[in-house]
Amino acid sequence: MTDTNQTRVTVTLNDGQEIPQLGLGVWELSPEDAYSSTRAAISAGARHIDTAAAYGNEKEVGRAIADAIADGEATRDDLYITTKLWNADQAPGKAAEAIDTSLTNLGLDHVDLWLIHWPLPSYGRYVDAWRSLIAAREAGKTTSIGVSNFYPEVLDEIIDATGVVPAVNQIELHPGLSQPEQRADDAKRGIVTEAWSPLGRGLLDHPVITAIAKEHGVNPAQVIVRWHLQQGIVVFPRSRQPERVRQNLDVNGFELTEEEIAQITALDDDADASGRVGADPREAAFGIPEE
Repeated sequence: MTDTNQTRVTVTLNDGQEIPQLGLGVWELSPEDAYSSTRAAISAGARHIDTAAAYGNEKEVGRAIADAIADGEATRDDLYITTKLWNADQAPGKAAEAIDTSLTNLGLDHVDLWLIHWPLPSYGRYVDAWRSLIAAREAGKTTSIGVSNFYPEVLDEIIDATGVVPAVNQIELHPGLSQPEQRADDAKRGIVTEAWSPLGRGLLDHPVITAIAKEHGVNPAQVIVRWHLQQGIVVFPRSRQPERVRQNLDVNGFELTEEEIAQITALDDDADASGRVGADPREAAFGIPEE
């Protein structure tokens, strides 16, 4: 991988589509920051942008995409856009409406990947939601479909009910929560694993990360992004600072050794580094509508 432009590296999904392995995420970015970060990312060569209805910034991401295309920085065919179906919209009628609303907000006639945001086992509508995404794909509103925060039991349910295997499972994944069992389960099913919150919490100052960064002459975030890439994980770090956006994409020209990858992975057992940033998907119950 050394000296390869990582923004151009793709991973093949189980439906035959190609997904850029490195891009930009806009979770927790204000609408204004989502716009400026998306512009900075596309200008720096990123072609994969990950947003969601729940982030409240689809309109600004869409405006940034339109402006980048108008300025000749990319074409729509160059770009890979992901969004997600929110928890309150998992019921069939709500899902169809929410899908159309997201497309309107983004200013697009289709996205490249649509995900169910959370399974919400206590709500129990994830099979309905999965059928809605299948229908959206059949209608040409998305090219590929997948899930986020899913685990083996709920993956079994949606696959058994529909015969359709998700192309992607986006999970919380970083050196403090490396999720080897879920990654192995995804791989067994032919599902590509994506990482949300890929830089974790407190990891940028961890002495293992900073020492490896110093050895390679890069910053700690670049080391963690490289850790993801060299394991085949799709990753899209976020930043509200355009310069940081560019740095997170600039992971060319160095490669971690197997020993360094192992040292970073071992942080999962470090009490100062490990643990979830977000909710446990088996317990998450937020965003459920009152019915």
